[in-house]
Amino acid sequence: MKRVYCLYRVSTKGQVDKDDIPMQKTACHEFAERQDGWVIVKEFYEKGVSGYKVSAEDRDAIQDIKAAAEQKEFDILLVFMFDRLGRRQNETPFVVEWFNQQGIEVWSTQEGQQRFENEADYLINFMRYWQANGESRKTSTRVKTRLSQLTAEGVYTGGNIPHGYKLIPSGNFNKRGKELKKVVIDEDEAEIVKLIFSKTLKEGLGSHQVATLLNNKGIRSHNGSKFQCNTINRILKNRMYCGYIISGGTVSPHLPELQIIDEHDFNEVQKILKQRSRKNDEKQQIAKTTRGHSLLSGNVYCAHCGGHMVSTSHVDKYIRKDGSVYESRRTRYMCCNRVRSKTCKEAQSVYSAEIVDKAVETVILEYLARIKETPKSIAVEKRYKAELQAMRKRLNELKKDNESLKNQLIELSGEIANALMGNSKFTPDMLSDAIEATKKKIADNSEQIADYELKVGNQQTAIDNLDYYYNNFRSWADEYQFATREQKKMIACSLIKEVRIGHGYNIEIVFDMNYKQFLDCTEESNKPTELKIAS
Repeated sequence: MKRVYCLYRVSTKGQVDKDDIPMQKTACHEFAERQDGWVIVKEFYEKGVSGYKVSAEDRDAIQDIKAAAEQKEFDILLVFMFDRLGRRQNETPFVVEWFNQQGIEVWSTQEGQQRFENEADYLINFMRYWQANGESRKTSTRVKTRLSQLTAEGVYTGGNIPHGYKLIPSGNFNKRGKELKKVVIDEDEAEIVKLIFSKTLKEGLGSHQVATLLNNKGIRSHNGSKFQCNTINRILKNRMYCGYIISGGTVSPHLPELQIIDEHDFNEVQKILKQRSRKNDEKQQIAKTTRGHSLLSGNVYCAHCGGHMVSTSHVDKYIRKDGSVYESRRTRYMCCNRVRSKTCKEAQSVYSAEIVDKAVETVILEYLARIKETPKSIAVEKRYKAELQAMRKRLNELKKDNESLKNQLIELSGEIANALMGNSKFTPDMLSDAIEATKKKIADNSEQIADYELKVGNQQTAIDNLDYYYNNFRSWADEYQFATREQKKMIACSLIKEVRIGHGYNIEIVFDMNYKQFLDCTEESNKPTELKIAS
């Protein structure tokens, strides 16, 4: 009697779903029954394990079988095909040879026995595995290429569907007759996605706060579980919500039917996430949190040492004559370098947040009022429209010039035959020089055309951006008076790059250039707005 161990392996979830393991098991049992004295004594199952990606040393089943071989617990190792042992040409032959050295016969239902008895066996086996590996790589390359093509065509190629989308029947069928699915917006879930972006962008809520908000409302994720911080972050970083399918580095064309979030809003959220990242080494503009009682946080600095300023809050309690308790909250800004390291000697010990915030808010309201009085067409025209028109005019001139030069080149080339026959007023050398000069002009013009096309594109993008910022500005102007504390803080953070506070309440406000552009309509540097508050 020969004791047989069987190994069944599938490398993908698809193979698991298709019940490939029962197929392998049936084939091995039928094969063993046809052999004299073979008895299957033990079977090993590997589900979703790629022999190509995972080394034999890291596969528990292989290691368990090896341990049993060393103890002489079986005589034959039977697999459906030898690639069940792995597809690595630099590994699989050695795995098979190792079993042979232990006195174990290695068999495949499709390929028979694997031997290592002479040099010919070694050569044949290595060639077999090398060929199998090559085919596997070719198949992988073809699959990846096809997936990239499908993504570029806007086809969803699989994977977990992000929150906000769902799969529906497409009406198309594959070669096997299985109906394909297409991804569409799930209107109910899309509203949740919009809420997540809005709470981050408009109110400055962190991922933990957003997750808590959704969970308290009883809103759940795709799989019915509660929202976690990492789930919120994945949603906020997923560009698919702008209408792009991304797979393996390939980006589809813009698909309006899949867009849930405005691309400008998405980019602004990325700025917030970057500002709040621990790895960010830039000067902070966006507040880490909007839960504090001060208007400003994150972008407040000491005018003397340049150090960061923090806000603290303290509640004073007073007892009235009638015995009732009156509470008064005092919020203050303090220079970290003065409080902690004692290195800043010029800053005040504290600055009243009430005084500073009121002064800054007054300036903000003035800016918002001015933008409401400025028509978008004027703001855009003054800064970009005239330049854009001039660029387009020059671009058209260059293109017309190039067309004329190309026609001239054709005429000069045609004149060469006449010159060689002595029927031209030009010599061949003169024509050759003229042709080279014309070619150079065409090349120079082509470079200028490419440069102007880039400039026109950038200018148009700038106008689009200004349009977005202008609409933001107008929205803030309309909403600020009735906005929550969190919303006001985010408006202040977005509008103001930094606030510098000095002794005697000397305050400098540096506005974000994206918004200051509307008011200045100039390329000049962003000069700070200086305030002097009487103490």
